[in-house]
Amino acid sequence: MERHEYIGRVFRQLIQGISQRIPSQCAVCHAWPSQPVCEACVSAFAQPRHRCLTCALIVPADVRQCGTCIVTPPPLDTCLAAVAYAYPWSRLIADFKFQQHPGWAQTFAQLLRAAPWVEPALEAADLVIPMPLSRQRLQDRGYNQAHVLACALDASKVAHGVLLRMVDTPPQRTLSRNERLHAVRQAYAVDPLRTHQLAQRRIVLLDDVMTSGASLHAAARALRQAGAAHITALVLARTE
Repeated sequence: MERHEYIGRVFRQLIQGISQRIPSQCAVCHAWPSQPVCEACVSAFAQPRHRCLTCALIVPADVRQCGTCIVTPPPLDTCLAAVAYAYPWSRLIADFKFQQHPGWAQTFAQLLRAAPWVEPALEAADLVIPMPLSRQRLQDRGYNQAHVLACALDASKVAHGVLLRMVDTPPQRTLSRNERLHAVRQAYAVDPLRTHQLAQRRIVLLDDVMTSGASLHAAARALRQAGAAHITALVLARTE
């Protein structure tokens, strides 16, 4: 090994060792030493809310399902969300997705596991399937944030490549509800060589953010057609 290569390797090891001992700062209130999000901020911004069983919208404590889900049942057996898509989570999720910060997955996985009913859903699941990205969006971003988050939750159950994104649609936040429903109608399909993995299985379908639910519903229909017996949608954040 050349002298300059050896020195470079030792220097990198030294920096890595120092960085592991440097206390971090809370990304929300900037207190430190702290976890990426301190306990006080989690307590302040991640309080559990009573949500609709099948779409995760906030509903009164004595209501099991919202009116929309009663009138038009979604293709999901259950839908669980950890937090509202609002400050500070919206900013942190944007960093996770768009600013090359996949390291947020561990913090978000802990946040999800602390949400009501998430642990039982993960334990009961046969497979955890992350929502796929189109090839173009995956190339642009460099990673699929839902897949990274799924691996942080339970890597042993992640089924990557079973669910495929067939159509690259515009970002959902730029579309109306009707446009979203139309755009994703044929956007997802199950790999025909892997349908046997879904037969009579309990699935957790994972995404980072749920807005109208159009994408999750389209994906759930594809999984149901392939034989999935039970589908729980699990999202980090839900728009209100």
